[in-house]
Amino acid sequence: MGSVLALSSGPGHQNWPFSSDPPPPRWDTHPAHWDSPPRWERRDGRLPNPGSFHSLHRSCKDVFPQQIEGVKMIVNKTLSSFFKVSHTLHLSAVSPSYYRFHVEHLQSDDYSKDKDAPALIGEMDSSGSLNAHALLHLTERVRARTVFQTQHSQFVTWQFETEYRGNDFTAAVTVANPDVLRESVILVAHFLQSVSSGLVLGGELVYHRGRAEEGGILTLAGQYSRPNWVATLNAGKGGAHASYYHRANKQIQIGVEFEASTRTQETTTSFGYQMELPEANMVFRGMINSRCIIGGVLEKRLSPLPATLIMGAFVNHRGDKLQVGLGVNVG
Repeated sequence: MGSVLALSSGPGHQNWPFSSDPPPPRWDTHPAHWDSPPRWERRDGRLPNPGSFHSLHRSCKDVFPQQIEGVKMIVNKTLSSFFKVSHTLHLSAVSPSYYRFHVEHLQSDDYSKDKDAPALIGEMDSSGSLNAHALLHLTERVRARTVFQTQHSQFVTWQFETEYRGNDFTAAVTVANPDVLRESVILVAHFLQSVSSGLVLGGELVYHRGRAEEGGILTLAGQYSRPNWVATLNAGKGGAHASYYHRANKQIQIGVEFEASTRTQETTTSFGYQMELPEANMVFRGMINSRCIIGGVLEKRLSPLPATLIMGAFVNHRGDKLQVGLGVNVG
């Protein structure tokens, strides 16, 4: 139920990167263009659209390195202006090895085509799990998103989301895993309001109902941004999530995250940075956190070949564990 869990504002990286679970599908989170403010954002002095609730911490999270372990090869192929496919082969000694086939069908309308927005996404791996994902721009302001996910021929997630973007606010409602027979459902409501040119306030309400339990969690959110830095805070009954992103110059970006969970009674503080070397076609991302985990990932563009070499390593000094990964991304 990765898609449903992604709706919660609670911390989600406290078991990362030393987890035996395979990484979620890359489309499990909202694409970058989905979270970005639309192109009709006002630039005449009036308040801009705040974007999506899911994108509040995106600037900071993009600085941290993505987990890589074992050997991975990704081959991307553009079949036409509407179809893209990719093949992923991952060999690992920690998590189950898998093969994953990914296909995208792009929307044909002018607005979505400019954004390169995938309308339909399908994905299947070697275990038989299937994921289906649809992004639809119903109007210039209304967007719809649908996710279906199965594991070993059993449905685990069916999720429907509708989002409306006003001139200076964003409102979204999500219905996840509705089941009439079991009388269970998960409802999530998001709202963001631009208070000033740099301040955004809002919140998230998660309501869950089942035969054995019923409850809700309210999370308040705020973000203050300036040209070179962004500070974000989510706080509620489930915990707190704070992040700070700063662009030092064109080559260096840093990010700091603090996550606290009332359910697990754990807190984690993480520091990450990204260094770009355009002359060498390289990007390096590194991180260190309060759990004594240090890691880094180097991406090297192998010009003139259409391929990128990825090398990464993560060390858990407290648990005396080491993960090393090597990958190639073609296309």
